[in-house]
Amino acid sequence: MKTKIVLFRNGDIYTPESIGRKDILVMNGEIVKIDNNIDISGLKLDYDEFDATCYKILPGIIDQHVHIIGGGGEAGFASRIPEVKLSTLIAGGVTTVLGLLGTDGTTRDLKTLLAKSRSLTAHGITSYILTGSYEIPTQTITESVKSDIILLDHVIGVKIAMCDHRASYVTVNDLAKIASDARTAGMIGNKAGIVTIHTGYGKEKLDVLFETLEKTNIPIKHFIPTHVNRNQDILMDAVKFAKMGGFIDLTAVPSKDYLHDLTAGEAIRESLACGVPLEHITISSDGNGSWSKYDKKGHLTHIGTSNPNNLYGEIKHMVIEMGFSITDAFKPVTSNVADVLHLNNHKGKIKEGYDADLLVLDNDMNIDSLMAMGHFLKRHKKHLKWEMFE
Repeated sequence: MKTKIVLFRNGDIYTPESIGRKDILVMNGEIVKIDNNIDISGLKLDYDEFDATCYKILPGIIDQHVHIIGGGGEAGFASRIPEVKLSTLIAGGVTTVLGLLGTDGTTRDLKTLLAKSRSLTAHGITSYILTGSYEIPTQTITESVKSDIILLDHVIGVKIAMCDHRASYVTVNDLAKIASDARTAGMIGNKAGIVTIHTGYGKEKLDVLFETLEKTNIPIKHFIPTHVNRNQDILMDAVKFAKMGGFIDLTAVPSKDYLHDLTAGEAIRESLACGVPLEHITISSDGNGSWSKYDKKGHLTHIGTSNPNNLYGEIKHMVIEMGFSITDAFKPVTSNVADVLHLNNHKGKIKEGYDADLLVLDNDMNIDSLMAMGHFLKRHKKHLKWEMFE
């Protein structure tokens, strides 16, 4: 097989920490060298040189909450949301995606989710999924959450939902059993074994989570409450959780909307002011999932879908409009997520020996190029890769 070599010249590199202008040598999908003025003329091999003098280079985005087979359905079958397209993920700078089920765990199933994940991987980006669903007992592919995580290569954790009228009302015993199985499976399968917790608007907020932590010995790192920027009350519970050592996940929204009183950037700023370490905060898109609003009588009043590209839009807004540094804006979608998902030995950073997942930005913070596993998916604004039937 022909060796694939790409040499990025003189790029402004963020690992996501800024290290100044460097060359990056990519070979066979891996970052093999980062240095000044890399000379490979002695290799006597063909290589592709990318002049990055006018560009910033960052790790590819890891989006840990995408409904890759679509969500929705709360307004009847006509409201089912389509599958995510590879080209949409590329447009948003995503090189690693984590897929999961949404409200509908009946007409959407985990086997289809797994097949879509494998399709995305075959088309050039890294993809994983979570087993589980909103309801208890939860959906699985094999006979249990534990065996799904241990035996299925793409499954790295489980999803449940709490404090939401559309979900089963999870008890401490429910959560403890699922989290214990996920932890044990993660240990055996050398995976994250996370429990992603969809957080709704329920008045109980994260009470069950706190009680589970109090009554069990399950390490806090396995629990990932998401959508915690819905309102101030939920965010304050999330702040408490993060200050105990947990990770919290915010949902990217272009502006305050029907479901979120705070943008992710606003929630990060407030969390940092309360003493939460930035390294314990992540952001995801909830892409191709549905958002819905109900009145006091339980009638659906609004429904829509989340765009996966909201994630990069949020990051760009944080840098340009809110004054975040590039490093602080990108950690919650790169290195922090890699820590959560147990991928931090090969993803989430620009580092020698890591996967060549690289995001190239112009001086206006627009996405110019995207590389995943050493292959360009987009170059100088031109899309180079689509799924077979796009």
